[in-house]
Amino acid sequence: MRPRFRLLRPLLLLAVPLALAQPALLGPAQAQQPATQQSATQQPATQPLPADPPPSAPQPPDLSRPPQPAEALPQPAIALPRGMEALAGGGWRLNGEAARGRPEAASRAALTEIGRWLAGRTEGRVTLLAQVAGPAEDASAARRDSLANGLALRQILEAAGLDGTRIDIRPLGRTEEARDSIVLLPPSANRQTQSQARP
Repeated sequence: MRPRFRLLRPLLLLAVPLALAQPALLGPAQAQQPATQQSATQQPATQPLPADPPPSAPQPPDLSRPPQPAEALPQPAIALPRGMEALAGGGWRLNGEAARGRPEAASRAALTEIGRWLAGRTEGRVTLLAQVAGPAEDASAARRDSLANGLALRQILEAAGLDGTRIDIRPLGRTEEARDSIVLLPPSANRQTQSQARP
C-alpha cells in the first residue's frame, strides 16, 4: 500500500461515522432543514392572493333639493289660560306674569301639563326664548332679568318631570317688542317658528 493512502484510510474510517452521527447531534429541527429547503426549491413558489379592495365611499347626499322640515308633533290638548298661547309651528308663548316667572295657579297647572308631555313624548332639546320689557337703558340688567324669568320657567318644567339638562335658556334681554314674553319651543318645533319667535 502506498504511504499516502495509509494515512488517508484512518481519516476515511472516522469520516463515515461522523457523517452518519451528524443528524443526531444537530437535532431533528436542524436535520430536517436541508430537506425542507430542497422541497421548497423543488416546488414552484405560489404567490399569495391579493387582499380585497377597500369598499368604495358612500354616495354623497343629494343637495339639489331643499331639506324637508321635521314633522312637528301634534300639540297636546291642554287648556291654556289667559297669558298663554299655542304657536302655529309648535310651542307656546307666555306673556305677562307667567313670563315674569310668577305664573298664576292656572298657568302653573298648564305649564306642569306641558312639562309632563315634553318629558314623556319628546326627545332632544327644549328651548326657552326669554325677553323683557325693560329696563331700556341697561342692556345687562335686561338680559339678567330675562335669564331669571327663563330659570323660573325651567324650575316649573323640571318639577313636572322634564330633565333640566334638556332645557336651553336663551335670555334675549330687551327686544324691539319691549314686552315680557317667553317662547317655549319643543324639540320638534321647526326653524320657522324659532325665527318668528325671535325679534
